[in-house]
Amino acid sequence: MGNEDLSKLRIDKASVTPGAAKSRKKIRYIVAALAALLVLILFFSGVLSPAANVQVATVSQIYPYQTFTLLNASGYVVAQRKAAMASKITGRIIELNVEEGSRIKKGDVIARLENNDVTAARDQAAANVKASQANLLSAKANFQDASLAFSRNKQLVKNGYIAQSDYDTSEARFKSAGAAVEAAEESSKAAAAALKGANVAIDYTILRAPFDAVVLTKNADIGDIVTPIGATANVQSAVVTVADMTSLVVEVDVSESNIGGVKLDQPCEIQLDALPGMRFRGRTHMIVPTADRTKATVMVKVRFEDKDSRILPEMSAKVAFLSRDESAEDMKPFTAIGQAAIITKDGKKKVFLIEGDKVREAVVTTGKQMGDMIEIVQGAKAGDKVVMKPSDKLRDGSRIKTEEK
Repeated sequence: MGNEDLSKLRIDKASVTPGAAKSRKKIRYIVAALAALLVLILFFSGVLSPAANVQVATVSQIYPYQTFTLLNASGYVVAQRKAAMASKITGRIIELNVEEGSRIKKGDVIARLENNDVTAARDQAAANVKASQANLLSAKANFQDASLAFSRNKQLVKNGYIAQSDYDTSEARFKSAGAAVEAAEESSKAAAAALKGANVAIDYTILRAPFDAVVLTKNADIGDIVTPIGATANVQSAVVTVADMTSLVVEVDVSESNIGGVKLDQPCEIQLDALPGMRFRGRTHMIVPTADRTKATVMVKVRFEDKDSRILPEMSAKVAFLSRDESAEDMKPFTAIGQAAIITKDGKKKVFLIEGDKVREAVVTTGKQMGDMIEIVQGAKAGDKVVMKPSDKLRDGSRIKTEEK
Protein backbone atom coordinates (compact mmCIF):
# COMPACT_ATOMS: atom_id res chain seq x y z
CA MET A 1 0.00 0.00 0.00
CA GLY A 2 1.38 3.44 -0.89
CA ASN A 3 1.78 6.57 1.23
CA GLU A 4 -1.20 8.04 -0.51
CA ASP A 5 -3.35 5.18 0.67
CA LEU A 6 -2.15 5.61 4.32
CA SER A 7 -2.90 9.30 4.30
CA LYS A 8 -6.44 8.49 3.44
CA LEU A 9 -6.83 6.58 6.70
CA ARG A 10 -5.96 9.56 8.95
CA ILE A 11 -8.71 11.55 10.68
CA ASP A 12 -8.73 15.14 9.87
CA LYS A 13 -8.82 17.09 13.17
CA ALA A 14 -10.36 19.93 11.44
CA SER A 15 -13.31 17.75 10.58
CA VAL A 16 -14.08 17.11 14.30
CA THR A 17 -16.69 19.47 15.58
CA PRO A 18 -16.01 21.54 18.77
CA GLY A 19 -19.31 20.31 20.29
CA ALA A 20 -18.24 16.66 20.29
CA ALA A 21 -14.94 17.47 22.07
CA LYS A 22 -16.76 19.41 24.76
CA SER A 23 -19.18 16.49 25.28
CA ARG A 24 -16.34 14.02 25.82
CA LYS A 25 -14.63 16.40 28.26
CA LYS A 26 -17.85 16.79 30.24
CA ILE A 27 -18.24 13.01 30.51
CA ARG A 28 -14.73 12.74 31.89
CA TYR A 29 -15.51 15.34 34.56
CA ILE A 30 -18.71 13.50 35.56
CA VAL A 31 -16.91 10.16 35.84
CA ALA A 32 -14.17 11.74 37.97
CA ALA A 33 -16.73 13.38 40.25
CA LEU A 34 -18.63 10.11 40.69
CA ALA A 35 -15.42 8.28 41.51
CA ALA A 36 -14.47 10.91 44.10
CA LEU A 37 -17.96 10.70 45.60
CA LEU A 38 -17.70 6.91 45.77
CA VAL A 39 -14.33 7.16 47.50
CA LEU A 40 -15.77 9.61 50.04
CA ILE A 41 -18.78 7.35 50.68
CA LEU A 42 -16.56 4.30 51.17
CA PHE A 43 -14.21 6.26 53.42
CA PHE A 44 -16.90 7.64 55.69
CA SER A 45 -18.71 4.27 55.76
CA GLY A 46 -15.51 2.76 57.14
CA VAL A 47 -14.69 0.54 54.16
CA LEU A 48 -11.56 2.48 53.18
CA SER A 49 -10.84 3.99 56.61
CA PRO A 50 -8.29 2.17 58.77
CA ALA A 51 -9.66 0.02 61.63
CA ALA A 52 -9.45 1.80 65.00
CA ASN A 53 -8.02 0.03 68.06
CA VAL A 54 -10.57 0.12 70.89
CA GLN A 55 -10.92 -1.28 74.38
CA VAL A 56 -13.85 -3.60 74.90
CA ALA A 57 -16.03 -4.06 77.98
CA THR A 58 -19.05 -6.27 78.55
CA VAL A 59 -22.42 -5.08 79.75
CA SER A 60 -22.99 -7.17 82.87
CA GLN A 61 -25.35 -7.73 85.76
CA ILE A 62 -23.96 -6.57 89.10
CA TYR A 63 -25.24 -6.65 92.66
CA PRO A 64 -25.36 -3.66 95.03
CA TYR A 65 -23.57 -5.66 97.75
CA GLN A 66 -20.42 -5.49 95.63
CA THR A 67 -20.00 -1.90 96.79
CA PHE A 68 -19.48 -2.96 100.41
CA THR A 69 -17.45 -6.13 99.74
CA LEU A 70 -14.23 -6.14 101.77
CA LEU A 71 -12.50 -9.06 100.04
CA ASN A 72 -13.19 -12.11 97.90
CA ALA A 73 -11.97 -15.68 98.18
CA SER A 74 -12.48 -18.98 96.35
CA GLY A 75 -12.93 -22.47 97.72
CA TYR A 76 -15.14 -25.55 97.79
CA VAL A 77 -18.31 -26.76 99.50
CA VAL A 78 -17.46 -29.32 102.20
CA ALA A 79 -19.63 -31.39 104.56
CA GLN A 80 -18.54 -31.05 108.17
CA ARG A 81 -20.23 -34.35 109.10
CA LYS A 82 -19.07 -37.03 106.71
CA ALA A 83 -18.44 -40.75 107.23
CA ALA A 84 -16.88 -43.55 105.19
CA MET A 85 -18.89 -46.50 106.49
CA ALA A 86 -16.99 -49.77 106.74
CA SER A 87 -17.51 -53.10 108.48
CA LYS A 88 -15.69 -53.95 111.72
CA ILE A 89 -15.36 -57.57 110.55
CA THR A 90 -14.52 -59.29 107.28
CA GLY A 91 -17.52 -60.65 105.42
CA ARG A 92 -19.46 -60.86 102.17
CA ILE A 93 -22.27 -58.39 101.44
CA ILE A 94 -25.63 -60.15 101.08
CA GLU A 95 -27.89 -57.08 101.23
CA LEU A 96 -27.38 -53.45 100.16
CA ASN A 97 -30.31 -51.05 100.54
CA VAL A 98 -28.92 -47.74 99.22
CA GLU A 99 -27.39 -46.13 96.16
CA GLU A 100 -25.85 -42.77 95.35
CA GLY A 101 -28.24 -39.99 96.36
CA SER A 102 -30.28 -42.09 98.80
CA ARG A 103 -31.48 -40.17 101.84
CA ILE A 104 -31.14 -42.13 105.07
CA LYS A 105 -32.17 -41.64 108.70
CA LYS A 106 -30.09 -42.39 111.75
CA GLY A 107 -30.29 -46.12 112.50
CA ASP A 108 -31.45 -47.19 109.03
CA VAL A 109 -29.94 -50.50 107.85
CA ILE A 110 -27.64 -49.73 104.93
CA ALA A 111 -26.13 -53.18 104.34
CA ARG A 112 -25.91 -56.68 105.81
CA LEU A 113 -22.98 -59.10 105.73
CA GLU A 114 -23.03 -62.88 105.64
CA ASN A 115 -23.30 -63.97 109.31
CA ASN A 116 -23.76 -67.75 109.45
CA ASP A 117 -20.64 -68.25 111.59
CA VAL A 118 -21.46 -65.57 114.15
CA THR A 119 -25.10 -66.71 114.26
CA ALA A 120 -23.92 -70.22 115.17
CA ALA A 121 -21.64 -68.76 117.83
CA ARG A 122 -24.57 -66.77 119.19
CA ASP A 123 -26.75 -69.90 119.36
CA GLN A 124 -23.99 -71.77 121.20
CA ALA A 125 -23.58 -68.90 123.65
CA ALA A 126 -27.35 -68.86 124.26
CA ALA A 127 -27.28 -72.61 125.01
CA ASN A 128 -24.37 -72.09 127.40
CA VAL A 129 -26.39 -69.47 129.23
CA LYS A 130 -29.27 -71.90 129.74
CA ALA A 131 -26.87 -74.63 130.93
CA SER A 132 -25.19 -72.28 133.38
CA GLN A 133 -28.54 -71.16 134.73
CA ALA A 134 -29.56 -74.79 135.30
CA ASN A 135 -26.24 -75.48 137.04
CA LEU A 136 -26.80 -72.46 139.24
CA LEU A 137 -30.25 -73.72 140.27
CA SER A 138 -28.80 -77.14 141.09
CA ALA A 139 -25.97 -75.59 143.10
CA LYS A 140 -28.41 -73.47 145.07
CA ALA A 141 -30.55 -76.53 145.84
CA ASN A 142 -27.52 -78.46 147.07
CA PHE A 143 -26.48 -75.49 149.15
CA GLN A 144 -29.91 -75.27 150.79
CA ASP A 145 -29.86 -79.00 151.61
CA ALA A 146 -26.31 -78.78 152.99
CA SER A 147 -27.26 -75.71 155.02
CA LEU A 148 -30.21 -77.52 156.67
CA ALA A 149 -28.13 -80.62 157.41
CA PHE A 150 -25.34 -78.53 158.88
CA SER A 151 -27.79 -76.67 161.15
CA ARG A 152 -29.30 -79.95 162.47
CA ASN A 153 -25.92 -81.57 163.07
CA LYS A 154 -24.73 -78.48 164.88
CA GLN A 155 -27.51 -78.90 167.44
CA LEU A 156 -27.12 -82.68 167.63
CA VAL A 157 -23.41 -82.56 168.28
CA LYS A 158 -24.01 -80.19 171.20
CA ASN A 159 -26.38 -82.72 172.76
CA GLY A 160 -24.01 -85.59 172.06
CA TYR A 161 -26.37 -87.43 169.73
CA ILE A 162 -23.90 -87.64 166.82
CA ALA A 163 -20.19 -87.98 166.56
CA GLN A 164 -17.94 -84.99 165.95
CA SER A 165 -16.84 -86.53 162.63
CA ASP A 166 -20.41 -86.47 161.32
CA TYR A 167 -20.65 -82.79 162.25
CA ASP A 168 -17.35 -82.03 160.51
CA THR A 169 -18.55 -83.82 157.39
CA SER A 170 -21.76 -81.77 157.27
CA GLU A 171 -19.81 -78.57 157.79
CA ALA A 172 -17.46 -79.38 154.92
CA ARG A 173 -20.42 -80.19 152.67
CA PHE A 174 -22.06 -76.91 153.62
CA LYS A 175 -18.98 -74.88 152.70
CA SER A 176 -18.47 -76.85 149.48
CA ALA A 177 -22.08 -76.23 148.45
CA GLY A 178 -21.65 -72.49 149.10
CA ALA A 179 -18.53 -72.40 146.93
CA ALA A 180 -20.36 -74.32 144.21
CA VAL A 181 -23.11 -71.66 144.19
CA GLU A 182 -20.54 -68.88 143.79
CA ALA A 183 -18.87 -70.78 140.94
CA ALA A 184 -22.21 -71.39 139.25
CA GLU A 185 -23.08 -67.68 139.52
CA GLU A 186 -19.77 -66.64 137.94
CA SER A 187 -20.19 -69.26 135.23
CA SER A 188 -23.64 -67.87 134.51
CA LYS A 189 -22.22 -64.35 134.24
CA ALA A 190 -19.52 -65.57 131.86
CA ALA A 191 -22.10 -67.31 129.69
CA ALA A 192 -24.25 -64.16 129.62
CA ALA A 193 -21.21 -62.08 128.64
CA ALA A 194 -20.38 -64.56 125.87
CA LEU A 195 -23.95 -64.28 124.57
CA LYS A 196 -23.71 -60.49 124.63
CA GLY A 197 -20.44 -60.67 122.68
CA ALA A 198 -22.05 -62.97 120.13
CA ASN A 199 -24.92 -60.51 119.69
CA VAL A 200 -22.41 -57.69 119.21
CA ALA A 201 -20.62 -59.77 116.58
CA ILE A 202 -23.93 -60.22 114.75
CA ASP A 203 -24.56 -56.48 115.01
CA TYR A 204 -21.16 -55.91 113.36
CA THR A 205 -22.56 -57.62 110.26
CA ILE A 206 -25.21 -54.89 109.97
CA LEU A 207 -24.22 -51.41 108.79
CA ARG A 208 -26.51 -48.70 110.18
CA ALA A 209 -26.64 -45.00 109.40
CA PRO A 210 -24.78 -43.01 112.09
CA PHE A 211 -26.84 -39.85 111.44
CA ASP A 212 -29.36 -38.38 109.01
CA ALA A 213 -27.44 -38.16 105.75
CA VAL A 214 -27.27 -38.58 101.98
CA VAL A 215 -25.23 -41.31 100.31
CA LEU A 216 -22.44 -39.70 98.26
CA THR A 217 -20.65 -42.78 96.90
CA LYS A 218 -21.27 -46.52 96.82
CA ASN A 219 -17.96 -48.40 96.79
CA ALA A 220 -19.18 -52.02 97.02
CA ASP A 221 -22.09 -54.17 95.90
CA ILE A 222 -23.81 -57.43 96.81
CA GLY A 223 -21.31 -60.29 96.67
CA ASP A 224 -18.25 -58.14 97.42
CA ILE A 225 -16.08 -59.05 100.38
CA VAL A 226 -15.52 -56.17 102.79
CA THR A 227 -12.95 -55.84 105.52
CA PRO A 228 -11.90 -53.16 108.00
CA ILE A 229 -8.71 -52.66 105.96
CA GLY A 230 -8.86 -53.17 102.21
CA ALA A 231 -5.55 -54.94 101.76
CA THR A 232 -6.06 -56.47 98.30
CA ALA A 233 -7.51 -55.35 95.00
CA ASN A 234 -10.67 -57.48 95.27
CA VAL A 235 -11.45 -56.57 98.87
CA GLN A 236 -13.37 -53.39 99.70
CA SER A 237 -12.98 -51.24 102.80
CA ALA A 238 -15.63 -48.50 102.85
CA VAL A 239 -19.01 -49.72 101.64
CA VAL A 240 -20.57 -46.25 101.25
CA THR A 241 -19.66 -42.65 101.99
CA VAL A 242 -22.39 -40.52 103.54
CA ALA A 243 -22.63 -36.85 104.45
CA ASP A 244 -24.95 -34.70 106.54
CA MET A 245 -26.17 -32.13 104.01
CA THR A 246 -27.24 -29.75 106.79
CA SER A 247 -23.57 -29.39 107.78
CA LEU A 248 -22.36 -27.99 104.45
CA VAL A 249 -19.93 -25.07 104.62
CA VAL A 250 -17.61 -23.37 102.17
CA GLU A 251 -13.92 -23.68 102.94
CA VAL A 252 -11.86 -20.84 101.44
CA ASP A 253 -8.21 -19.83 101.74
CA VAL A 254 -7.68 -16.20 102.74
CA SER A 255 -4.21 -14.71 102.43
CA GLU A 256 -2.45 -13.85 105.67
CA SER A 257 -2.31 -10.18 104.65
CA ASN A 258 -6.13 -10.03 104.38
CA ILE A 259 -7.17 -12.23 107.30
CA GLY A 260 -7.52 -9.16 109.50
CA GLY A 261 -10.63 -8.23 107.50
CA VAL A 262 -12.40 -11.46 108.46
CA LYS A 263 -14.38 -11.79 111.70
CA LEU A 264 -16.52 -14.55 113.20
CA ASP A 265 -20.21 -14.32 112.28
CA GLN A 266 -19.36 -11.80 109.55
CA PRO A 267 -21.99 -11.56 106.77
CA CYS A 268 -20.93 -13.11 103.47
CA GLU A 269 -22.27 -13.65 99.98
CA ILE A 270 -21.73 -17.09 98.40
CA GLN A 271 -21.81 -17.79 94.67
CA LEU A 272 -21.56 -21.32 93.25
CA ASP A 273 -20.09 -21.95 89.81
CA ALA A 274 -22.77 -24.61 89.25
CA LEU A 275 -25.56 -22.07 89.95
CA PRO A 276 -24.21 -18.82 88.44
CA GLY A 277 -27.52 -17.00 88.53
CA MET A 278 -28.03 -17.44 92.27
CA ARG A 279 -26.53 -15.88 95.39
CA PHE A 280 -26.64 -17.41 98.88
CA ARG A 281 -26.37 -15.58 102.18
CA GLY A 282 -23.70 -16.86 104.53
CA ARG A 283 -21.77 -16.10 107.70
CA THR A 284 -18.26 -16.80 108.87
CA HIS A 285 -18.44 -20.01 110.88
CA MET A 286 -14.81 -20.58 111.82
CA ILE A 287 -11.33 -19.17 111.29
CA VAL A 288 -9.05 -22.20 111.53
CA PRO A 289 -6.37 -21.32 114.11
CA THR A 290 -3.40 -22.26 111.94
CA ALA A 291 -1.86 -21.04 108.70
CA ASP A 292 -0.62 -22.91 105.65
CA ARG A 293 2.94 -21.69 105.32
CA THR A 294 3.34 -23.13 101.82
CA LYS A 295 0.53 -20.89 100.53
CA ALA A 296 0.66 -18.15 103.19
CA THR A 297 -3.09 -18.53 103.73
CA VAL A 298 -5.54 -19.21 106.56
CA MET A 299 -8.57 -21.44 106.05
CA VAL A 300 -11.95 -19.83 106.78
CA LYS A 301 -15.22 -21.79 106.95
CA VAL A 302 -18.42 -20.04 105.87
CA ARG A 303 -21.80 -21.58 106.68
CA PHE A 304 -24.92 -21.24 104.53
CA GLU A 305 -27.80 -19.19 105.89
CA ASP A 306 -30.06 -20.43 103.09
CA LYS A 307 -30.48 -24.19 102.58
CA ASP A 308 -30.90 -25.52 99.07
CA SER A 309 -30.98 -29.14 97.88
CA ARG A 310 -28.95 -28.18 94.81
CA ILE A 311 -25.91 -27.35 96.94
CA LEU A 312 -23.61 -30.38 96.85
CA PRO A 313 -20.24 -31.22 98.42
CA GLU A 314 -17.10 -30.38 96.41
CA MET A 315 -18.82 -27.66 94.35
CA SER A 316 -16.60 -24.71 93.50
CA ALA A 317 -17.61 -21.53 95.31
CA LYS A 318 -16.69 -17.86 95.59
CA VAL A 319 -17.23 -15.96 98.83
CA ALA A 320 -17.52 -12.20 99.24
CA PHE A 321 -16.89 -10.99 102.81
CA LEU A 322 -19.16 -7.99 103.46
CA SER A 323 -18.81 -5.01 105.77
CA ARG A 324 -22.51 -5.10 106.74
CA ASP A 325 -25.63 -7.21 106.42
CA GLU A 326 -27.35 -6.95 103.07
CA SER A 327 -30.96 -5.92 102.51
CA ALA A 328 -33.46 -7.36 100.06
CA GLU A 329 -32.57 -4.62 97.57
CA ASP A 330 -28.91 -5.56 97.75
CA MET A 331 -29.83 -9.01 96.45
CA LYS A 332 -31.43 -7.68 93.24
CA PRO A 333 -29.03 -7.41 90.28
CA PHE A 334 -29.13 -4.66 87.67
CA THR A 335 -27.55 -4.20 84.25
CA ALA A 336 -24.56 -1.85 84.22
CA ILE A 337 -21.41 -0.81 82.38
CA GLY A 338 -18.47 1.41 83.15
CA GLN A 339 -19.24 5.11 82.92
CA ALA A 340 -16.30 5.54 80.56
CA ALA A 341 -18.28 3.73 77.84
CA ILE A 342 -21.00 6.42 77.72
CA ILE A 343 -20.73 9.56 75.61
CA THR A 344 -23.12 12.50 75.32
CA LYS A 345 -23.99 13.38 71.73
CA ASP A 346 -26.79 15.59 70.44
CA GLY A 347 -28.05 15.85 74.01
CA LYS A 348 -28.42 12.09 74.32
CA LYS A 349 -26.37 9.46 76.12
CA LYS A 350 -24.97 6.89 73.73
CA VAL A 351 -22.68 3.88 73.58
CA PHE A 352 -20.92 2.14 70.70
CA LEU A 353 -22.10 -1.47 70.52
CA ILE A 354 -19.63 -3.84 68.90
CA GLU A 355 -21.05 -5.99 66.10
CA GLY A 356 -18.36 -8.05 64.46
CA ASP A 357 -15.56 -5.74 63.27
CA LYS A 358 -17.79 -2.63 63.30
CA VAL A 359 -19.56 -0.47 65.85
CA ARG A 360 -23.15 0.67 66.04
CA GLU A 361 -24.14 3.85 67.82
CA ALA A 362 -26.97 3.23 70.29
CA VAL A 363 -28.95 5.57 72.54
CA VAL A 364 -29.16 4.37 76.15
CA THR A 365 -31.19 5.31 79.20
CA THR A 366 -29.16 5.31 82.42
CA GLY A 367 -30.12 4.91 86.05
CA LYS A 368 -28.33 4.78 89.40
CA GLN A 369 -24.57 4.86 89.79
CA MET A 370 -22.46 2.41 91.77
CA GLY A 371 -18.84 3.46 91.97
CA ASP A 372 -17.49 3.69 88.42
CA MET A 373 -20.44 1.65 87.10
CA ILE A 374 -23.75 3.03 85.92
CA GLU A 375 -27.07 1.27 85.45
CA ILE A 376 -28.40 0.75 81.92
CA VAL A 377 -32.18 0.86 81.95
CA GLN A 378 -32.69 0.68 78.18
CA GLY A 379 -30.60 0.48 75.02
CA ALA A 380 -28.21 -2.36 75.92
CA LYS A 381 -28.52 -5.74 77.59
CA ALA A 382 -26.28 -7.97 79.67
CA GLY A 383 -23.69 -9.68 77.50
CA ASP A 384 -23.40 -6.90 74.91
CA LYS A 385 -19.89 -5.75 74.02
CA VAL A 386 -19.27 -1.98 74.09
CA VAL A 387 -16.35 0.33 73.39
CA MET A 388 -14.66 1.79 76.45
CA LYS A 389 -13.45 5.40 76.21
CA PRO A 390 -14.50 5.87 72.56
CA SER A 391 -12.51 8.50 70.63
CA ASP A 392 -14.06 11.52 68.92
CA LYS A 393 -13.21 10.00 65.52
CA LEU A 394 -15.39 6.94 66.11
CA ARG A 395 -18.57 6.98 64.04
CA ASP A 396 -21.57 4.74 63.52
CA GLY A 397 -20.34 1.87 61.31
CA SER A 398 -16.61 2.48 61.91
CA ARG A 399 -14.31 -0.53 61.57
CA ILE A 400 -12.46 -1.51 64.73
CA LYS A 401 -9.89 -3.85 66.16
CA THR A 402 -11.05 -5.07 69.54
CA GLU A 403 -8.94 -5.30 72.64
CA GLU A 404 -10.72 -7.07 75.54
CA LYS A 405 -10.68 -5.30 78.90
